[in-house]
Amino acid sequence: MTIRVVVADDQELVRSGFAMILDAQPDIEVVAEAANGAQAVDAVRRLRPEVVLLDIRMPVMDGIEACRAISSETSCRTVMLTTFDSDDHVYEALHAGASGFLLKDVRRDDLVHAVRVVAAGDSLLAPSVARRLIAEYTARPAAHGVSASERLDVLTARERETLLHLARGLSNAEIAGALVVSEHTVKTHVGNVLSKLGLRDRIQAVICAYESGLVAPSPEGEAALNSRVQARRRPATDRSPG
Repeated sequence: MTIRVVVADDQELVRSGFAMILDAQPDIEVVAEAANGAQAVDAVRRLRPEVVLLDIRMPVMDGIEACRAISSETSCRTVMLTTFDSDDHVYEALHAGASGFLLKDVRRDDLVHAVRVVAAGDSLLAPSVARRLIAEYTARPAAHGVSASERLDVLTARERETLLHLARGLSNAEIAGALVVSEHTVKTHVGNVLSKLGLRDRIQAVICAYESGLVAPSPEGEAALNSRVQARRRPATDRSPG
């Protein structure tokens, strides 16, 4: 199956460079390029790609606003691209529905890997972005009150355990080992967690776990997550004019 992609960035060289890298892959086709968020939203509505790459800072409509519109109207998954990795951008983009967040100096192989991972229904953060996201939660109160924790009452005990492990950065295989179940069972639990809580992907599940107080941030937990994220890094038509 070919992964259809829209690339949106107001810098033509950056946009064309990303498009050329992705188009060179046998399983990826860049179906449109856009120079601003409004063009990106229009392209996604018309062409229904699987993935859209969105620069955060663009004229007319920025990437976060475009992500919010795309996530609410379509099943297209978004990867945010930026030279800035500030906490505000990460937090706002993830809440807008982003499934991935990469810095513009991403390596060629990591860019291709990100598109494939997100298209497959998973989520992805650059290691430096993950560190900043967890650091932000570390500085926050551990819980947001009873109403937030009550949101998890729809989960079974095993689903709560699964969410806890997701928030700690464990892969499906690692969760299976911790719960002494098969990976297939873990996938079922993860699917149930996302469905019951109305979450789009694993990243939103992590946010939910911290906001509900299920996970209390700690320096040790942050270090462990950073280690796992680093270990998982891979070593490496009709095109609208931008």
